[in-house]
Formats: sequence, structure tokens, C-alpha cells
Amino acid sequence: MLSVRHLAAAYGRSQVLFDVRLDISDGQVVTLLGRNGMGKTTTVRSIMGLMTPSAGTIEIDGIDARGMAPEKIARRGVGLVPEGRQVFPTLSVRENLIATAGNRLGRSRPWTLPRIYDLFPPLRRYADRSAATLSGGEQQMLAVGRALMTNPKLLILDEATEGLSPVVRAEIWRCIETLKAEGQSILLIDKNLHVLQRVADCHFILEKGRTVWSGTSADLVRDADKVHRYIGV
Repeated sequence: MLSVRHLAAAYGRSQVLFDVRLDISDGQVVTLLGRNGMGKTTTVRSIMGLMTPSAGTIEIDGIDARGMAPEKIARRGVGLVPEGRQVFPTLSVRENLIATAGNRLGRSRPWTLPRIYDLFPPLRRYADRSAATLSGGEQQMLAVGRALMTNPKLLILDEATEGLSPVVRAEIWRCIETLKAEGQSILLIDKNLHVLQRVADCHFILEKGRTVWSGTSADLVRDADKVHRYIGV
């Protein structure tokens, strides 16, 4: 579904990515790991067309997507839950959910308002409230719901549980496991390695803008010492 090869990207003269490799197949949950500042969000921005890479390839379902406009990436079935949530604060919960809703790929069982409300019951209770009045955890639920309403083939969650309470984190992980069981392809950026080992199929680690390790959850456990050198604090 997604293939990234030799990806390089820069902000002006400051190069951030040098050689990123990443693969996601249909139905897989894949993580992108690394310490802060190693290039994870820049990789996501490049995949989403929010910045133009200086080198390398990005293919979505075999189509060259490098430099493609963000709206065209979205139409090809890539949904993003961005770092910091970025919900529309002046719109209601319901308006946030329907603002970009669509079933462009013709899913047989598309995401709808009732399904989102079943996944995240607090959103049903607060459907008519302004998004700005929600807690951080509720806004994260809304951001996930909004992305799902586009019915993506690939869902990207950048810092899925950062800054959330333990109760809300558990709710987000429950949601991710539900989506995995339904065959949703997911790219996850998060720091909770213990949970990621359980829910993800494959992992890619970035260090200074390069993919330096990749493997399954079993490989992650086996190479624990090496992995800790790359992502340990």
C-alpha cells in the first residue's frame, strides 16, 4: 500500500531526512519510532504532501505520490490524525466529523456518524458542543473520528497518545485494536513501546533522518539492547 524509499527532505538549508525507508501492506499496523527530532513528523509531512522531498520515492498503491498535493493524497485514501490534534475549534463536534466526510473509495461498510459515536461515546454526548470546549483527550477522539470519516485505506496517527491521561490513552489503544481487527492499515507514531509491541505488526526506527532498524515485534524483543540505543532516553 505504501512504499517509501531513500526519502530525503529539508527545511530550507537544514536537511532533516537523509535516507528513510518504510513499507506498509494492506491490513498492517506499522510504527515509526525514534527519539524527538529524528524526522518522524517530517516523514509524515512528506507522505501527506505537506512538504516536497528533495530525493527518494513515495508510492501509494504503486502510484508515484512524491510531491503530490495533500488533497490528492487524501483522495487516494490516506487519512491523518496530526500531532496536536488540530480540530476545527469553532465548529461543533458533529460539524468537525462531517466537514471532510466521504466514501471516495466505495467502502462496503463506511464510517458514519453513528459508527463514530459507537466507537467514541463521549462524542455523541457532546455532538453539539464547540470542539474548543472539549478536553485534550476528547479532542484526540474527535481528531481520530474526523480522519476515519474520510474512510481512509491508510490511517496515520502522529503522536497518538501524547499528553493524554491514562484513561484516555487506554481508550485510544482500544480504538486502534478495534480498527486493526477490522483490517484497517495504520501508521503509528508513539512512545509507548510496551503497547506498540502488542498492537503493531512491524516497526521502523529513525535516527538522524535515516531508517536504522526495522523488524517485527518479535524482532523488537530479540534486539531490545540495540533498539534501546536508538530510542532509549
